[in-house]
Amino acid sequence: MNGRPLPGALPLSAAPDDGPDAPTPALIFVVEDDLAIARLVLSVLADFGFSAEGFTTGSAVLRRLQTVKPDLCIVDLGLPDMDGLELIRQIAQQSHAGVLILTGRGHTVDRVMGLELGGDDYVTKPFEPRELVARVRSILRRRAPRTGLVTGTPRRYASFLGWTLDCAANLLRAEDGTEHVLGVAEVQVLRTFLERPHQILSREQLVGHRGLSPTDRSIDVRISRLRRKIETDPMDPRIIKTVYGAGYVFSASVSWS
Repeated sequence: MNGRPLPGALPLSAAPDDGPDAPTPALIFVVEDDLAIARLVLSVLADFGFSAEGFTTGSAVLRRLQTVKPDLCIVDLGLPDMDGLELIRQIAQQSHAGVLILTGRGHTVDRVMGLELGGDDYVTKPFEPRELVARVRSILRRRAPRTGLVTGTPRRYASFLGWTLDCAANLLRAEDGTEHVLGVAEVQVLRTFLERPHQILSREQLVGHRGLSPTDRSIDVRISRLRRKIETDPMDPRIIKTVYGAGYVFSASVSWS
């Protein structure tokens, strides 16, 4: 890190060793109080072309977020000064960064709560560094703007039933002007629906990868979060409908601009 380190910030950062004309790498914040693990993650990220900064406390990374906006935060749930779940909630409020949870907690309740509060993916310790990088890349890909299927031009706004999704800002706006900043995982699912309305989509199609475990409920958490925002009655959904044994279907017409 440049300048005087923040309290709780690691006295090191990582960046790829590229030339001056190389594209700007994605910036990742690593929030981990185990110094050995933090240094390992920072080193691996640099090896794979990312720029990264390390923090040992939640308060340090929140202070850093006031001046620097990362593309992704890797967050340990067991921090010395605050609960990692609370940190994830505050990161989601203060930035559009994706969140990858990296923790020794393997309980289902922690996984579900982390995803509910804005997490995009969950990796438990011990972990394989290459898998961690693959998860990071997957989240960043989901954040990247998609292009039009025919013209190749960017499609930024999608409208349905009085709602408008600003894909560049991850912002969902209601007809009355109410706005919701969506997490990366929510945007991925909603965009998939909006690009394929009136089609039955499997859980694997909505998550974006094959081989999804039958016990993986992350897609159900994301669907639940979206329903609470756009459905009049989330318990009796009329827009995002469940097709039992097959997946989900988005039943509204969509226009793009």
